[in-house]
Amino acid sequence: MSKDPLLQPYKLKHLTLKNRIMTTSHEPAYPENGMPKDRYRAYHEERAKAGVAMTMTAGSAAVSKDSPPVFNNILAYKDEVVPWIRNLTDACHEHGCAVMIQLTHLGRRTGWNKGDWLPSVAPGPHREPAHRAFPKKIEDWDIERIINDFADAAERMKAGGMDGIELQAYGHLLEQFWSPLTNELVGPYGADTLDNRLRFSLDVLDAIRKRVGDEFIVGFRYTADEAQAGGTRAEEGIEISKRLAATGQVDFLNVIRGRIHTDPAMTDVIPVQGMKNAPHLDFAGQVRKITGMPTFHAAKIPDVATARHAVASGLLDMVGMTRAHMADPHIVRKIIEGREDDIRPCVGATYCLDRIYQAGEALCMHNAATGRELTMPHDIPKADVKKKIVIVGAGPGGLEAARIAAERGHNIVVFEAAADPGGQVRLTAQTPRRREMISIIDWRMSQCAARDVEFRFSTWAEAEDVLAEDPDVVIVATGGMPTTVLYETKREQELVVTSWDIISGDAKPAQNILIYDESGDHAALQAAEIAAKSGAKVEIMTPDRVFAPDIMAMNLVPYMRSLQDKNVTFTVTRRLLDVEQEGNQLKATIGTDYSDLRQPAHYDQVVVNYGTLPMDNLYFDLKPHSSNSGAVDYDALVNGEPQAISRNPDGKFQLFRIGDAVAARNTHAAIYDALRLMKDI
Repeated sequence: MSKDPLLQPYKLKHLTLKNRIMTTSHEPAYPENGMPKDRYRAYHEERAKAGVAMTMTAGSAAVSKDSPPVFNNILAYKDEVVPWIRNLTDACHEHGCAVMIQLTHLGRRTGWNKGDWLPSVAPGPHREPAHRAFPKKIEDWDIERIINDFADAAERMKAGGMDGIELQAYGHLLEQFWSPLTNELVGPYGADTLDNRLRFSLDVLDAIRKRVGDEFIVGFRYTADEAQAGGTRAEEGIEISKRLAATGQVDFLNVIRGRIHTDPAMTDVIPVQGMKNAPHLDFAGQVRKITGMPTFHAAKIPDVATARHAVASGLLDMVGMTRAHMADPHIVRKIIEGREDDIRPCVGATYCLDRIYQAGEALCMHNAATGRELTMPHDIPKADVKKKIVIVGAGPGGLEAARIAAERGHNIVVFEAAADPGGQVRLTAQTPRRREMISIIDWRMSQCAARDVEFRFSTWAEAEDVLAEDPDVVIVATGGMPTTVLYETKREQELVVTSWDIISGDAKPAQNILIYDESGDHAALQAAEIAAKSGAKVEIMTPDRVFAPDIMAMNLVPYMRSLQDKNVTFTVTRRLLDVEQEGNQLKATIGTDYSDLRQPAHYDQVVVNYGTLPMDNLYFDLKPHSSNSGAVDYDALVNGEPQAISRNPDGKFQLFRIGDAVAARNTHAAIYDALRLMKDI
């Protein structure tokens, strides 16, 4: 029997959980028409197979029609959900994994122009800034209807084989009643007393218990401290915790701290890279100590050491490692097998959540199999035939190709022009707040080292170098270089520098700087941070109607906190047309896509962030020697099948290029390119 605190079983009511690790509720936005179908099942089943004790599904499943699926939520108000829930629970139960689901009414945390186009409701008239819809002030008949909807949904989940449910009470309707910031009702559910503010939640709880009985597990996920003036204070949150425990109807508390009504508030609840790990863990431990209740918690607990401390120190009964399991769903299995060093680290990029909040689907920045379990493997199988594979470029895509080829058992050599691996990720990690990104590279290097991959650093590979290796497969992962050719002029802007120049230190910030950002990704704001910290006056300009759209909500927050107290302005809907020397300054011609307006502006330095152009000379030099002439069968690629194109009977090897060597994209795209090409080679 292991003595590891994380591997000890835990008894929750009648349910024995086989260890102390869980994934907390989150909505990866994989439902189809509101149903958790095969993709959803496969995502959770992968974690179950690897040993996680409990998976908490949905984030959150909607109990009412006027809680529309703004995050592509599971629709728990439909009877047709029951067999899909049964498929999911049966699949996880086969592996000894408990399964619960989070139920909610979103209240004002949604929009009216989704689903059935019903007005959102809340105990006050004010909109949630993040979702912008002004709610209808809830009426008595709404309250009665929604209480019944919660009970109906709970009954459906029990019929679907769930081990229990979790009621979502932070930021959503239940907690909107709790908080003095959102409850403006008078009467029995009004804001004047804590009893009244809690009444709706307790009525919901009573209705659920009447339907599902005493044995079915029911818990709350809630904030015990809104961390905002006028909101629920920590002392009051502790009192709420004690009252929930005193009902005798609540089986666990899943506690968080903070609010989620704005991007900055949500980022403090769910911290991103560069922020403190486990910032609310001690507070959750305080709730556990005071209430004596089974207590769960998750908020940037990215590594096994922190999780182990949480359990060993008696702060938590079950520790949530949700984003960590998106990076590596096999964490528990690797702990059991003594392979903690093999765990793919979560780097806090929060690409997963940011995509959801832009109506996308959850994807991990550096595990391209997550969410694609039906077509992409997490465990790479051995190849039937050992091949010689040459990879040119040791950025994230090239290293992923090398890692997978090594796991397949191939003989691999990697050429890299720089002295160190990493490509653009190494550049990104030069910003202290984004230093965690280098783990994308370090993990792959350690995996390659364990499998005897040969690296040749400081080596600029030419075609003859590659051909001399007599390869069976060549992967060109040479990336791209930043461009300063503006679309309007079609010529190199020789007077400008790039965002890479500022980030790398090759160019020092001047005093008065224009950062022209047409890519909308991290590089422009990283350069702006460096320039602003140097004391420069910085103008960030974009031709778009919003700035930095590719950074997305939660990752934008640290940039804004860094820049807003400095001499930085943001200019939207303005396009840089040309730059010329005028005395000791640069004269920029500024236009707009919306009219014929043209005007000059003067700066000491112009920094351009306009993507990259592929470094593809080697690819085209090798193309005539390849059997596929560099061609990719897109149908096979999309369906997860092997590449079998033959266009050149005299070709000696298959040739593919990946990542930014194809076109400017991002780290995830490069890694996904590598995974779906290499898994069958």
